[in-house]
Amino acid sequence: MGTSVTISAASDQDAEQILKLQYLCYQSEAALYDDYGIEPLTQTLAALRAELDEGCVLVARLGGEVVGSVRGTVDADGTARIGKLMVHPRMQRHGLGGRLLDAVEQRLAAECSAKRYRLFTGHRSEGNLRLYRSHGYVPVGTERLSPALSEITLEKEPAAADVYVAGA
Repeated sequence: MGTSVTISAASDQDAEQILKLQYLCYQSEAALYDDYGIEPLTQTLAALRAELDEGCVLVARLGGEVVGSVRGTVDADGTARIGKLMVHPRMQRHGLGGRLLDAVEQRLAAECSAKRYRLFTGHRSEGNLRLYRSHGYVPVGTERLSPALSEITLEKEPAAADVYVAGA
């Protein structure tokens, strides 16, 4: 490829590229659950821009192209909620998802005093579950959202994050 991937805070100018990437990346999730009405596929540009203003949104860039993104917020109790971790299909399986996850955890801890990290994924999303477990997340609950979908909630404490970073 010649150009290295960089990770940085997203800006309002990235919103359209993030939304296009999101639409592309969540097609496989929609197919997995046979549900093309999922929120990542129906989110508007205005709603995405609101998320850019309200939380921590990071992008991975290859040159000028956004090839990955992740979002996070921290609740009043210190729980960081991480979501919409996505990597362009041609860039998957090269560690970029893990790099984005590490980057958002570090940013949420440093800037928002995160005390624990929480994320969720569907029960059939084996690649997501593998990634999250490899980064120290453990399942803490499952909620059945529909006959076809159960949502698995995973968490980790910052101590687990410190061990992972130290061993990297």
